[in-house]
Amino acid sequence: MERLVMSYQTITTDILILGSGGAGLFAALHAKKQAPDLSVTIAVKGLLGKCGCTRMVQGGYNVALAPGDSVERHFMDTIEGGKWLPHQEMAWTLCQTAPERIRELENELGCFFDRNPDGSVHQKAFAGQTFDRTVHKGDLTGIEIIGRLMEQVHARGINKLEEHRAIELIVSSNDGRIAGVLMIDMRSGEFVLVRAKTVLMATGGGPTMYRYHTPSGDKSMDGLAMALRAGLTLRDMEMVQFHPTGLLGGEGTRMTGTVLEEGLRGAGGYLLNGNKERFMFQYDDRGERATRDIVSRGIYEEMRSGQTSPLGGVYISMGHLGPDMVASKFSGMVKRCADCGFDLAGGLVEVVPTAHYLMGGVIVTPDTRTEIPGLFVAGEDAGGAHGSNRLGGNGVANSTVFGGIAGDQMAEEASSIQHHAEPDQHLIDQAIERNLNPMRLNGGSIHEIREDLLNTMWEHVGVMRNAEALSQGLTKIQALRTELYATGIALKARSFNMAWHEWLNLESLIDTSEVICLSALARDNSRGAHFREDFPEAGDLNSSFFTTAHQSRDTYVINRRPVEFSRVKPGESLLASENALPEEVIS
Repeated sequence: MERLVMSYQTITTDILILGSGGAGLFAALHAKKQAPDLSVTIAVKGLLGKCGCTRMVQGGYNVALAPGDSVERHFMDTIEGGKWLPHQEMAWTLCQTAPERIRELENELGCFFDRNPDGSVHQKAFAGQTFDRTVHKGDLTGIEIIGRLMEQVHARGINKLEEHRAIELIVSSNDGRIAGVLMIDMRSGEFVLVRAKTVLMATGGGPTMYRYHTPSGDKSMDGLAMALRAGLTLRDMEMVQFHPTGLLGGEGTRMTGTVLEEGLRGAGGYLLNGNKERFMFQYDDRGERATRDIVSRGIYEEMRSGQTSPLGGVYISMGHLGPDMVASKFSGMVKRCADCGFDLAGGLVEVVPTAHYLMGGVIVTPDTRTEIPGLFVAGEDAGGAHGSNRLGGNGVANSTVFGGIAGDQMAEEASSIQHHAEPDQHLIDQAIERNLNPMRLNGGSIHEIREDLLNTMWEHVGVMRNAEALSQGLTKIQALRTELYATGIALKARSFNMAWHEWLNLESLIDTSEVICLSALARDNSRGAHFREDFPEAGDLNSSFFTTAHQSRDTYVINRRPVEFSRVKPGESLLASENALPEEVIS
């Protein structure tokens, strides 16, 4: 076949932001406010404000505002929820900055959150927390936040590159500093180098390599795959959170896997097995209000024992709380379930654990810096804040807190840089060559490879793990990569070639799936979202470690690092009235 020409366009900006979720939009607004004379550009794989995961947030935003609550209590819940694996300075920054961010969202950006009769912000109960601290807008919190952020982005002269897919982080050949990002303009199929003084990677995680998953279809772990190729070190990659209640609508609807949020169980919803019996108190004294990892395992055990609903999951029941109340408080979910033929307000809805969030990500400092000078990472692409399990409501807080911090830091650093770094031309040529490879091969069925990956990750690297299943999964994942690299794209035109982009999605998913599997094999205990049936104990908390992963040539290297208890040690508490962590969840 004739060699395809490796040409590309060049765009120059001062500050480049990859992603338009809560982290990316907050970073853009903070950067523009901090340095209004600098050019700020947001690049996004889909359409600005219409793609990504933040807009899909139903539950809410954890923040210590109410009398009796405190930053310290929020912090202790986060540390205990993460099973003592979180980076404590990141967790503290999250909890300490969240009140500032929620006031910024309301008072500066115009968000309207639900209120109490006295006018104060309403905060609802979420599982695994010792205080009702989740701020929300009904069950459509994400849409409210993204809508207001988008209004401000449009009003403040921020540049936008829609339907531009980031494919490679490009550093300088001189000093290794970030020089820009190579992208594909999905509309034309042309390659575009965006040169920038500082770059934020906030593409979102999105563990869509599992049979049941919640993130939007455009999420394929591209950011973490790029980070690995760039030599960055990731942490906690075995920690994939399964939300216990993903809608199970059958194979005929893309709604399967969609989250039915934590607030349902927080409000008093019941989980019932196929015999219409409650079962969660067999697994935890908190019943349905245990943390997500425990509830997911409880449901999975019922499924394995054959106590399932007709479609193979379990039921969630809300009718005992009063259909009118449920329809009023959870209108978005009631409508969503009705679209799939379920009556959430008064009947039973089938649910299944669904891959929801990746706690792992790039190792960063609390001010979002990475090992590559000028490159920042925030949101789900960054690891550390959640440890082995993210509390419901801490996700959007994490994105907005660290997105704002990244924007401030990038603006300050970019203002001090006179000239853009010279990009490494070899890296650019190499990346273009690699991304054109599918065009040079005969067409095949990447759909079958994708289906095999979904089944492999669900069956071998899922809710419950053991060495034999993980080893089998690793072998299958590596075989799928070999099969993918032998499979090409039939359509050679690059403009809006969605088969090409599905191939690239699959490559990113296979790369990160292998790292997840290897990290799960390396952790020979059970913490949070990672449960090993052959190593069911948590191990000594005082000698806790987190796994790291980096790429060395064509292999991934997994290591361990000790957790630094910089603020509190296991068995201690920051709450003055307590010598140990609270065990009971306040109703």
